[in-house]
Amino acid sequence: MSQRPFASNTDGRLNLEQQRKRAKELLSRLKSQDPSATLSQAQWQLAKQLGFASWPKLKAHVDALDFAARHPGFEASDESRTTHWRCGNDIAHSLQLAGFKGQFRMLTDPLCMGPVRELPSQAFRAMRSTFISQAFALDSTEVAHRVNDEYDQLQTLANADHSVLWCEADAYDQLFLVRALAGLERAPRKLELIEADRIPGVERFIGIGQLAPDVLAWLWPQRRLIDDNAVQLAKRAWSAYCDSSPIKLAELAHGNYPALPFLAPALRRQLQELPGIEDGLSLTERLSLRYIAEAGPVPFGRVFAELMAKREPLPFLGDMMFHALLRPLIDGAAPLLIESETDVEWPRRVLKLTPLAQQVLDGNACWLDHASHERWVGGVCLRPRQPYWALGLADQPVWRD
Repeated sequence: MSQRPFASNTDGRLNLEQQRKRAKELLSRLKSQDPSATLSQAQWQLAKQLGFASWPKLKAHVDALDFAARHPGFEASDESRTTHWRCGNDIAHSLQLAGFKGQFRMLTDPLCMGPVRELPSQAFRAMRSTFISQAFALDSTEVAHRVNDEYDQLQTLANADHSVLWCEADAYDQLFLVRALAGLERAPRKLELIEADRIPGVERFIGIGQLAPDVLAWLWPQRRLIDDNAVQLAKRAWSAYCDSSPIKLAELAHGNYPALPFLAPALRRQLQELPGIEDGLSLTERLSLRYIAEAGPVPFGRVFAELMAKREPLPFLGDMMFHALLRPLIDGAAPLLIESETDVEWPRRVLKLTPLAQQVLDGNACWLDHASHERWVGGVCLRPRQPYWALGLADQPVWRD
């Protein structure tokens, strides 16, 4: 088993002198195995570990970050009329620190969870508000007010002077992007997109919110205009996601779209939240149960951390979203998980498998034969002991009677 002597950072910030020091430390280790090892070999290995093709490319990237940090007014050259859009408030403060001057807006509706159907505006907002308040135990009046305010603001996108959407490659962000674009008739004159699925030097990129302010400034020049092709693709994707059948969604999820290059993988990951044809589990449920089976009784929060750090192929959940998704496995009439130490906050509560969960993992039972909660994947409703859409080989939907 190979060792990785240097863990990368998490916020994308790199210091060249620190990397030079690490390269020298690595060289001494290499020389203990091969006396002819050179510093350039050590530098190359370190650069590869951090996600660069060569040491010069690592150095060029660090120089670009340093320049962005020293010249925020040049790199973060937005104007006060610019509106920055995000599916949460995780970068609002960092944008200010990086020198951005425009307004900040967000759509926090977690469209990767709960019912998402194509309805008239007010009915759609009511549906989402009800789901959010129930799933996260929030005041229904406050939720409805926030949802209405955010969707009202989103409607201004069509006529805004200059808007920039900040997104990553996961389902949470890509569904926010699709929802924002699907509401347009055509691409506005100046609507731009910043997207990232990886950041050099960050070994496990989870999202833009983890990045340092100067890394946001470095991303800024990489924005690109949204065109009509992207808008039309978003309309197709939104309609497919809202459909009561996942067939069209699966077709899009297996495609390749230069106009929105991260869309198909995100839709495919969302498709994997449909129940598996053998066990009836979503991918999130399956990954969680497998880890608990391996680790034994384990705190709720550690299960989430394990998925985000290692097991989830395209992280899209926040901690409260993860908690809400696993509640039906705990609270059902025939649960898969037993939650103990319930007098403490949920991340510290210990989870262990029930015998039924082990049967499901072993392929001897199907969760949907025992589940007692209704669940949605976009417009697809999964009702207990009713015919349902499952996911078969090669992530293709299968109707189960």
